[in-house]
Amino acid sequence: MLDFTLAKYKDLCLAMLDSGYTPLSVHSYLTDNKTAKNKTVVLRHDVDRKINSALKIAELENDLGVTSTYYFRYPYTFKPGIIENISRLGHETGYHYETLSKSNGDYAKALALFINELEEMRKVCPVNTICMHGCALSRHDNRDIWKIYDFRDFSIIGEAYLSFAQDVRYFTDTGRSWDSKHNIRDFMNGQNKGELINNTDNLIELIRSGGTSTLYTQLSHIKNSPKALI
Repeated sequence: MLDFTLAKYKDLCLAMLDSGYTPLSVHSYLTDNKTAKNKTVVLRHDVDRKINSALKIAELENDLGVTSTYYFRYPYTFKPGIIENISRLGHETGYHYETLSKSNGDYAKALALFINELEEMRKVCPVNTICMHGCALSRHDNRDIWKIYDFRDFSIIGEAYLSFAQDVRYFTDTGRSWDSKHNIRDFMNGQNKGELINNTDNLIELIRSGGTSTLYTQLSHIKNSPKALI
């Protein structure tokens, strides 16, 4: 079976459920102390491009009783109708910000842009957590804006990288690969660099082994057809 397909993602979700993991959104993990201490997996989808694929994934998760977080770029994947549908399915919706890259490193302009885009997104859906977009072609790390400002000043309870503790094992499919060979910024506190997870089947094996209490998985490259990538 091809990897990074909707069918393979269903296998991954079923492995989580069958192995006793509780799938959580970013917001749920950060706010529910009781649940966060149990066997959990945080599911995050960075919707970088084709938002219709995100809706298919959200529908699959809903069918399985799985809740996750979807982060949308403004304006690239800011499609109010689809975002509202994903929110109605019970998933968390959030803001995939990249304002420091957009402003070419001007922190004041980046903050003003952040405030404006966040306001526009909140007209459509709740936004309680945020996640930086890696912007591989930019020399700026969008998380650096929070070295000067505080996202909590904007009623944001957490950032998808900065708000997690060291004991979370983080895996990402950036570059449509779990081995991070093409990954520039999608790391959390330097964790898991070089960890040998070559494909989704390897990740399923890790989950079924029950060798870790808290997993954090970021998925951007699931496809529901050969030409439909997020």
